[in-house]
Amino acid sequence: MATAPDPSRRALLATGTALGGALGGALVVGGGKSASAQAVSPARESGSPRTAPVEPHVSPDIWRTVLDDADPVWQRMPKTWYEGPFLGNGFLGSGIYAEPGGNAVRFNVQHSEVQDHRPEFGSLFGLARLPIGYFTLEPVGTITGVDWRLRLRDAELTGTLTTTAGSLTLRAFVHSSTDLLAVEVTPSEGERGFRWVFHPAVAISPRAASKPLPPGYVANPPATIEQHGDVTAAVQPLLAGGRHVTAWQEVARHGRRTLCATVAHSHPATTARDRALRAVRTARAVPYDVHALPHRAWWQRYYRKGFLSLPDARLQRFYWIQLYKVAAAARKDAPVMATSGPWLEPTPWPNTWWNLNVQLEYWLIHGSNHLELDAVTRALSEFRDQLGAEIAAPYRGDSYGIPRTTDPQLVNGGATSGDLGYGVGIPGQDSPTPEVGNLTWALHNVWLSYRHTMDEAILRDVLFPLLRKAVNYYLHFLTPGTDGKLHLPATFSPEYGVNAADCNYDLMLLRWGCRTLLDSAELLGKRDPLANRWREVLAKLTPYPVDGNGYMIGAGVPFAKSHRHYSHLLAVYPLYEVTGRTADERALIEKSLAHWVGFEGALQGYTFTGAASMSALLGKGDDALSYLGQLMTRFIQPNTMYKESGPVIETPLSAAQSLHDMVCQSWGGTIRVFPALPAVWRDLVVHDFRTQGAFLLSAVREKGATRWVRLTSEAGAMCVVRHGIVGAIEVRDGRGRPMRYEQTGEGEIRIPLRKGEAALITAAGDAPDLTIRPVTPNEPALRWGLPA
Repeated sequence: MATAPDPSRRALLATGTALGGALGGALVVGGGKSASAQAVSPARESGSPRTAPVEPHVSPDIWRTVLDDADPVWQRMPKTWYEGPFLGNGFLGSGIYAEPGGNAVRFNVQHSEVQDHRPEFGSLFGLARLPIGYFTLEPVGTITGVDWRLRLRDAELTGTLTTTAGSLTLRAFVHSSTDLLAVEVTPSEGERGFRWVFHPAVAISPRAASKPLPPGYVANPPATIEQHGDVTAAVQPLLAGGRHVTAWQEVARHGRRTLCATVAHSHPATTARDRALRAVRTARAVPYDVHALPHRAWWQRYYRKGFLSLPDARLQRFYWIQLYKVAAAARKDAPVMATSGPWLEPTPWPNTWWNLNVQLEYWLIHGSNHLELDAVTRALSEFRDQLGAEIAAPYRGDSYGIPRTTDPQLVNGGATSGDLGYGVGIPGQDSPTPEVGNLTWALHNVWLSYRHTMDEAILRDVLFPLLRKAVNYYLHFLTPGTDGKLHLPATFSPEYGVNAADCNYDLMLLRWGCRTLLDSAELLGKRDPLANRWREVLAKLTPYPVDGNGYMIGAGVPFAKSHRHYSHLLAVYPLYEVTGRTADERALIEKSLAHWVGFEGALQGYTFTGAASMSALLGKGDDALSYLGQLMTRFIQPNTMYKESGPVIETPLSAAQSLHDMVCQSWGGTIRVFPALPAVWRDLVVHDFRTQGAFLLSAVREKGATRWVRLTSEAGAMCVVRHGIVGAIEVRDGRGRPMRYEQTGEGEIRIPLRKGEAALITAAGDAPDLTIRPVTPNEPALRWGLPA
């Protein structure tokens, strides 16, 4: 079932600078009446402009308050990666927990660039991320207790390790800007003899532990330990050429001993050893506290780009840990996150996954105002030539695609692995799984980055040319049926296990892709020769297959078994092509959602984040909270990580996006403030939340009512806001002067904001306190980690 496009959709994509003057004309918003048919609310001229502040008052202490409150703590020894602290910078990562079967603490050392380079064995063996190894902190006495705190504000682990011989006080971080793991230990008298030991891992794909090896595939040779003056190096040669090297040195100062460690990778060159040695020699000359200064400054700047406080103490702590986690796992110039981020533990999924994981991993960077972490846009642009190499040769001249799994350079490798080792399949031909829509879905993330920044370079240089070729691949296979509609041959809806013609996963992405190409071409002033073909697809594409239970997998393939993935529901979320505009459409969404989550057997964590966001779309905040509650209770681990058959990072990060969807939605060109809050969330504060159109939103809810809303425009885009304030309102500019606005619907207005301008919306006659401060939790909650 398709939904007619919003008639103003192209205008909403544009920068809208023409709105800088007085409102007027026949602009259409949300299918409502034109401006010429509606009364334009006059500026409220009575009285003098306000003398109260019109800028929110924001104290730096608010971040200290919420972050210190969110710090995970450990009063029990973590036994696994899913329980312990974790450090990272998008490249180098370390997870900390007890050495299994030993009297020691393990500090894993992993790196997102370290991988094999044997494409003939496929992405999950020959191109897999490779484990590096770990340090053990080995005390003199037997460990009897821990008291640790992961200080989110500084991205630093602090605390003590108690033993029968004394204690070890430690501080540790992975530097924000350099690949340095620094661990400072201050031992008591009885623990002066503690030691560090490095344990190189076998350089083999982690998938080898759970799946048969491809014929001819063997592990890389063992690492060798070398001494270079005071610096030690574990040099791991690779059969494909090149190497990765872990180098370290322990430096003693004033009764404290600091381990400085780094990792370097090179292929096919063998320069990694020299780089790693140089990095350690540079680091050792600088005391721990000096290294920590720029590291802490980076993190404190990072957090201050946005603020969210809600009255559920455990969820608020969870949210801030996810903001820590995503910056520990991602950077724009780092590899796109693999399934476990920079931390590599035993897993059947040792690479980057493009049929859901990548998309979910990066959604929260938009609303939280952290586009500096957007590796997806950068990687798809940088390695675009590989997108052509991953489809069958006859289509490479004009088409792009991305397989289910790749390495950081978007390479999938050969098919000899026999398990997920193929590239993008051919609709109607390839067996077993022609999974075609992954690139188009990944480009939706790029579109979100464009919409949240209105950076035309993203639209012009990345989204349009790549989406054009992604859609073009579909166009090769669309055929007219006897019904006069365009149809797709059999493709694969991720993870369902059955191919289907007119697969909803692909139809939904294709419709979104054609519509977005037409909008983008108009914005960019392009007269594209394919535009008429895109219009034909929108006009003639077969409706989404539906039965009595809602959306099907595809034609003739009902949704009839438990299935964790919402691949058949993408038009609802995250594409927002089907939004419940009519009663019938809303009923279809509700029916499809209930049927999907009604099959219990195979549901997993991200099932519940998807269900929460779809409920938020429908304005059902209590349902959204219930789904997140099930996620927390059933799936989230003590340190907020998540596991299925191995570690996967996308689900907790997408839960943060579900919270965003409850707090603010901005699809379709309308900013919806507090659209799906549960009844128990009577107080809520958001500051500098980034929306589509490149607006920064600040808003406060008190005692169940929205008190004020402020929007700052970064691009001069059309500003339509559903503010949620009951009754008559006032809109004032940054100097407190009345602003003109247009009433476009119940509780919805359009404001002519130029680039750099701000508007404050309040109830008429109200002069609220514009201070941004954390809200009081409804009830106390345990900290994350392993508290006593």
